[in-house]
Parts: sequence; structure tokens; C-alpha cells
Amino acid sequence: MGRVLVTGGAGYIGSHVGKILGAAGHHVVTLDNLSKGYAGAVTHGELVVGDTGDAALVSRVLSDHRIDTVMHFAAWTIVPESVAQPLKYYLNNTSNARTLIECAVTAGVRNFIFSSTAAVYGIPDAPRCVETTATRPINPYGSSKLMAEQMLRDACAASDMRHVILRYFNVAGSDPDGEIGQSTREATLLIKVACEAATGRRPGLSVFGTDYPTKDGTGVRDYIHVVDLAHAHRHAMEYLNANGASATLNCGYGHGYSVREVLDAVERIAGRPLNITYAARRAGDPPELVADSSRLQALFGWQPQFADLDLIVKTSFDWETKLAQGLVQDGRAR
Repeated sequence: MGRVLVTGGAGYIGSHVGKILGAAGHHVVTLDNLSKGYAGAVTHGELVVGDTGDAALVSRVLSDHRIDTVMHFAAWTIVPESVAQPLKYYLNNTSNARTLIECAVTAGVRNFIFSSTAAVYGIPDAPRCVETTATRPINPYGSSKLMAEQMLRDACAASDMRHVILRYFNVAGSDPDGEIGQSTREATLLIKVACEAATGRRPGLSVFGTDYPTKDGTGVRDYIHVVDLAHAHRHAMEYLNANGASATLNCGYGHGYSVREVLDAVERIAGRPLNITYAARRAGDPPELVADSSRLQALFGWQPQFADLDLIVKTSFDWETKLAQGLVQDGRAR
């Protein structure tokens, strides 16, 4: 069994990964400053409240728990905020990642699994991204993640540590057990925002752009369920433990849904119409962005279990319903 440090493990994706790892019997330690996460969302192992930029704390945790794998999720992720406050993003996503990587190398950590993003591709020349697609981020969020990727590659090349970088596309959904979910405050991800609107937690939502060269004029994205993504991280650790070479991999389903299709699914699951406002395109939004995840499947034998839009939406809607009814306390359902 692995001994895993999950940074940002009280947040949305990290908490789902921690639950998957803990249920499989791994020794899980979560490091989170709780600025965005919830202590109650940590379902297994010990929670250490602190920051990845605190080298002394990180080093002590790595040593005390004899950590062999670091999974790094702690980051700021809101694109418009990164444009307005770029240095905030370079501090947390880049500088703090450097501190964490250095501590891991010094402690002799074997494996480092890094949470990255399709934002490193910017606006690609083709709608389907492979791992060799040119990386041309168009906002500080994407740039801050790409810099951390390169630091990790260089550090591993100069040490015995190996890595897997997972580039997420659009993560959605919540724990099908209903124990934890996406509780992110002021979320911007479409499915969560739409489910908030469907449960009355928002008055409505806006659709930006109806004239894209897509099947219905709205943008197309590749949505991956958070539990399938969590299992990809588990597979990444198993792959590295079996002496797999360092790798950078896309995480998506390889097919996309339009904004209109997503909203239709939310209305269908919720059984009520949404209050939708239509607006002009936002600068920098590509018409279509879909992952080629064939390399992930080939290396890991990863087979998604939730690659159905209605299933993704239902787990999101069920969680938002619990939030709306006050059935969630500190990130965990009561």
C-alpha cells in the first residue's frame, strides 16, 4: 500500500481522490490550508492544516509519514481571477509548487503526480488535443500550471523521482455515494453553475456565444466525471510503482458536449426550465476543446465508468440538492 500526501485534498478533486485511495487501503495524509476546501470532505487519514509553500511543514510531513507518493492538487483555478490577479496565481500555482517539488526531491519521494489542465493548450489549432499539441496558454492560470509542469520535469530528470502529469479537461459530477461533492464557493464550471440554478441557489446563468461553428452554435467541451478522474490518479500511482516512465497525459473522454446539450440535460434531470441569458462570446474561448486520451488508456488500462452526460449531471444535481436543503455540513453530507 502506498503512503500518499494529497495536497489540496480538502478541495473538490483532491477529496474525491483521497476517498478512492483511502477506500483502497492506502495511507493518506491530506495537506490543505482550507482556504477553499472543507475539513469534512477529508474522509480518510489525517488532515494537516497548512500551506504547500511552508517548506518546514511539508518536509516534516513527508518525513513523519514516510511519504512515497505526492499528489499535488493545491492551486487556484479561476481563469478570470488569474487575469485580474496574476501574481496570486504565480505564487500559489508556481512558486509553492516549486517549494513542494524541492521538498519531495530532498525527502526521497519516489512518485509525484501533478494536477494540470487543458488550459496549457490555450486555443489549439484543432479541436482534439493530443499531448504533443502546442502549449500556448492565454491566461496566467494556464501559464502558472505550465511553468510548474516544466519545473517538475526538470527536477525529475535531475533526481530519482518520477512523475505523471495529468492534464484535466472539464471536471464535473460528484461522489455517486453522496458523501462528498463539489462544494466550491463561487464556482464557475458550467455543470455546477447550472445545477445551482436548477436548485434555486442561483437566479440563473449566462451562455456566452451562440454563433460558434458547432452543431448548435454553442461551445463544445469534454466533460470528465470526478470519480473517473480520481481513478486515473490511482492508476498513475500504480503505474509509477511498477517502474513506469515519467509521462504527461490528457484526462478526458474523447468526446464533447455543447453548452446547449449540457443545459438540456440539467433541465431534463431537474424537471424544470433554467433561467438562461444569452450573451456574446468571451475572448479566448475556443469553439471546441476535446481530449485525445488514448495514451492514458493504453498506459494505465484506464476505462471510465461515468462517461454519460446524464449520469454526470445527475450526481451534480443530487449534490446541489443536498446543499440547497442544508444537508451538507463542512463539505460532507449528514
